[in-house]
Amino acid sequence: MDDEQRRAELALFLRTRRARLSPRQVGLPAVGRRRTPGLRREEVAEVAGVGVSWYTWLEQGRAITVSASVLDSVARALQLDASERNHLFILAREEVPAAPTPLTFSVDLAVKQILDSLEIYPAYVTNARWDVVAWNQAACRIFADFTTLSTRDRNLLWFMFKHPLARQLYVDWEATAQQTLALFRASTGRYISETWFTELVVTLSCASPEFAAWWSHNEVHGTPETDKEINHPKLGYLALQPTILPLAQTPDLCMMIYTTAPGTNTEAKLQCLRSAVGDSYQPAEERVFIHRSADLSRPSVLLNLII
Repeated sequence: MDDEQRRAELALFLRTRRARLSPRQVGLPAVGRRRTPGLRREEVAEVAGVGVSWYTWLEQGRAITVSASVLDSVARALQLDASERNHLFILAREEVPAAPTPLTFSVDLAVKQILDSLEIYPAYVTNARWDVVAWNQAACRIFADFTTLSTRDRNLLWFMFKHPLARQLYVDWEATAQQTLALFRASTGRYISETWFTELVVTLSCASPEFAAWWSHNEVHGTPETDKEINHPKLGYLALQPTILPLAQTPDLCMMIYTTAPGTNTEAKLQCLRSAVGDSYQPAEERVFIHRSADLSRPSVLLNLII
């Protein structure tokens, strides 16, 4: 069942990548009328230098052996970017089924200290399901007071698609939500057989028409492509640059740090907000307790935690 799910996801991904290309884009003549947009299967096979039957089986999700070199050829034929190529390899390369991946819901003291040291810059840590498991006070000031959100609302996807604050917070909510979805898909390809993954996707597909529609597009992005533009209720327009840092000691955790975009007055606004609010946001749970006794003067502390 898990293997069938993986192959079905691979088939859908290949079809959507094929549909976005025209013969002219891959150097082929456009011959005859087409009922549907995109390349035909035989055209992908021709450009990739593989057999038509083999590629058809691959796109149909059949259980066939796939080599890395052939996958590379298919990726080039479909003009996949680095994130899409990585997603293709994750879906297509059969591996020994791994044990279920337990979700992490806590961080150690050093990570909390790093969060706190960022001061005016919003930052939080997410697990594989994109639950926010730790955050700093700046994140509460800019995005939402995570200490008051329910466990479900602290999931970034659920917050983006179902919490009313998200549509007010982001200047272009639709573009931000689609990019968030593409980032999530790229980061969770290895987890598609996990029960929590299926439950989250099914629940959100039922709860949000936008999620259901955009999920079927199969877009993937490995890194954020644009700044996050915020319409803050107190500060007005903010331009933030997101950076994703995997935590080396806990592979399923990532830290998201938002710095200010150059050429804007966002930095000054964040400084003013911190001065006005002070430390009024108090953590409600032990796992998000921020210690102010951190000594981060040794670079090795950071290098051992973040890659």
